[in-house]
Amino acid sequence: MNHLPKEAALLDDFLRARAIEEKMLIYLRQGKISKWFSSFGQEALSVAATHALASDEYICTMHRNLGVFIAREVPLLRLFAQFQGKPEGFTKGRDRSFHFGSQEHHIVGMISHLGAQLGLACGLALREKLEGTGKCVLAFTGDGATSQGDFHEALNVAAVWDLPVVFVVERNYWGLSTPEEQQFVFKSFLDKGPAYGMEARSFNANDLHEGGKAFAEAADFARTQQKPILLEARTFRIRGHEEASGTKYYPEGMIDAAMEEEPMALIRKDLESWGLTEKELDAKMDQFKSDVDEAFHAALALDGPEYDKEASERDLYAPSNVPVWNGSASREMRMIDAIHDALGEALKQWPDLVLMGQDIGAYGGVFKATEGYTETFGEERVRNTPLCESAIVGSAIGYAISGGKAMMEMQFSDFVSTGFNQIVNNAAKLHWRWGQAVDVVIRMPTGAGVAAGPFHSQSTEAWFTHTPGLKVVYPAYPNEAKALLLASFADPNPVMFFEHKALYRTLKEGVPEGLVSMPLGKGSVVSQGSDLTIITYGMGVHWALEAVEAMGLEGRVEVFNLRTLVPLDFEGVAQSVGKTGKVIVLQEDVAVGGFGEHIVTRITKECWESLDGPVTLVASDPTPVPFHQDLEVGYLAKSKLNATIEDLLSY
Repeated sequence: MNHLPKEAALLDDFLRARAIEEKMLIYLRQGKISKWFSSFGQEALSVAATHALASDEYICTMHRNLGVFIAREVPLLRLFAQFQGKPEGFTKGRDRSFHFGSQEHHIVGMISHLGAQLGLACGLALREKLEGTGKCVLAFTGDGATSQGDFHEALNVAAVWDLPVVFVVERNYWGLSTPEEQQFVFKSFLDKGPAYGMEARSFNANDLHEGGKAFAEAADFARTQQKPILLEARTFRIRGHEEASGTKYYPEGMIDAAMEEEPMALIRKDLESWGLTEKELDAKMDQFKSDVDEAFHAALALDGPEYDKEASERDLYAPSNVPVWNGSASREMRMIDAIHDALGEALKQWPDLVLMGQDIGAYGGVFKATEGYTETFGEERVRNTPLCESAIVGSAIGYAISGGKAMMEMQFSDFVSTGFNQIVNNAAKLHWRWGQAVDVVIRMPTGAGVAAGPFHSQSTEAWFTHTPGLKVVYPAYPNEAKALLLASFADPNPVMFFEHKALYRTLKEGVPEGLVSMPLGKGSVVSQGSDLTIITYGMGVHWALEAVEAMGLEGRVEVFNLRTLVPLDFEGVAQSVGKTGKVIVLQEDVAVGGFGEHIVTRITKECWESLDGPVTLVASDPTPVPFHQDLEVGYLAKSKLNATIEDLLSY
C-alpha cells in the first residue's frame, strides 16, 4: 500500500502552518494571546507525519506539532479560540495551547509531563492490533523527554507486545535551555532502537520531500509488520521553548546557521521540484496569512469564558448509567473469590475488556484474582505486563480513549507511586479538559495487618480522593466487592478500586452468581445504634464491629460503611449523625491528609446542630507501617478505637 503524501497538499499544509507561526508571534507581541510554543523551523516534520497516516489513525501530539492540527483540517476558528481560551475552544478555556485532543480528528493531546504521551500510544495501538484494523499509531516526543522513564517504559512495552507504533523523536538538540550533551551521551537515536529490539531510522526532518518519504515508509512498516519503529527526526528549534524563555543561551551564530537549513529555506532553494515560482510561493503565503488573520480575529471577537462552578464539576465525569443487576442464587465466597468472580463476569459482559498487570496471566496474579482466566479468555485479554506501572496505566488509558475498556491490577497499591502521573494528570483530567471519557478500573490491593512492612502495607486512598476526576471505591465485604467492582466496570470513568489484602481470605458470605451491581456513592448502616456513630470503610468496618461487640455496645454504637469515598454518601452520613449526635471517623490511614479529615470537616460544618460532642478522628500513627506484627498492632488505628469510644460516650 502506498501512503506517500500528495506533494501539493503537503506543501500547502506546511505553508499554512508557517503562516500561523509568523502571525502568532505578532499576536503575542500585541498581547492578543498570552503564550506561544513555537514550532517555527520544525513545522515540516509534523505536516509530513500527518500526511503519511490515514485520517483515522491516531496521533499523539506535543508542544510543537501545529502541523498535525493543520493537516488534520482542524477549523482555524476553533483552533484560535483554543489558543485564546474561549469557550468555543476544545477545552472551554480550561487548558492552554496544544494541551487538548479531538476524537473527531484522531488527535490525542499532551499533558505537560511530556513522555506520558508514549504510554497512551501503546494503548491506542493495542486496540488497533486486537481489533485487527491494520492501522498504526504515531506518537511524538522531544529529545529532552527521552530522558524520562516513560520513554523507556513505552518503547519496551511496544516492543514486547509487538505494537504498531511509530515513535518520533523530534531531535531539535535542546530541552528548553539544556543542550543535548547534558541529556545523553550517545550520538544518535539509531543506537536506541536495537536495544529495544526495534527498527530505528534517522532522517532530515526539515526536508519536506525526505520527511514525507521517511514517515510514509515508517507507517507502512508499523502497519505491515505490526511492530514498533523508532524515528529520529532531525530538526532545529529556532525559537525558544516558549517565547518568554527566549534563545539567549544559544551560541552565537547558531540560529543564523539553522535559518539556512530550516524547511522554508530548503523549499525556496528547490522551488522547481515543487512546481512553483518565488512569486507563486509568496502569493500562497499572503493568502494563508490573510486566512489566519480573518479566523484569528473572528475568534478574538468571541466572548470570553465565565466561571460556572456547576458546569465545571459536572464535566469532571462522563455521564454514567450503571445497570441494575441483581444476580441469581448466592453461593459462599471469600472476598478474593468475589473479585475473581466479578472479573470473569466482566470479561464475559464486555468483549472488548482487557485486563493488564504484572503476573496476572498464567500465574493468576500474586493474590490469584485472575487465576484460570488466560485459559478461558486468552492471553490477549488477560495480559501479563512488563514491570512498568506508568506505561501500563498509560496503555490502559490509551486503550480506553480508542473505545475499549481496560483494567489494570497494581500488584500492591504501594506500587502505584510509579504510575502516579498517568492517573492524576492524564486519567483524572481528560474528561474535564476536552470531554474524553477514560473507561479504566485500577485495582489496588491495599492495607496493613499482614506484617508486610512499609512498602506493601500503605493506605494510599487519600492520594486519589484528593484528585478531582477519579472515583474511589473501597468495599468491606465480598458481596459488595463483587457488586461494586462490576458497577465500576460499567461506569465509563476512571475508578480506583481498593481491596484490603487482609480481608481477601478471612471472611465469607453469600454472594449472588452472575451479574450484580451496587450504586457508587451509597453507603450502608451495618450495625444500628442510638448514642454514637462510627463512620468508616474497608477494614475499619470490621474493627468497629469487633469493638462494639467486645465492649457490649450493640444498640448504642452505629457503624456506617461508606463503601465508596468518591462519590461520598454524605446524605447517609448526615442521617446517621443526626440520629446519634456523636461521631468517630475511623480510618487505617494516618491522620494528616487522610480522607477522614475531609469527613470530619464536613460533619463539623454541615451537621453542627446535631452534634453532642467533638467529631473525633481515629487514625494510625504518623509513621511508615512497621514490619513486625507487634509493632504493627501498636501502630494501627484499631489500637486506639476502644478508648476513644469510651471517652466520647462519656463526654
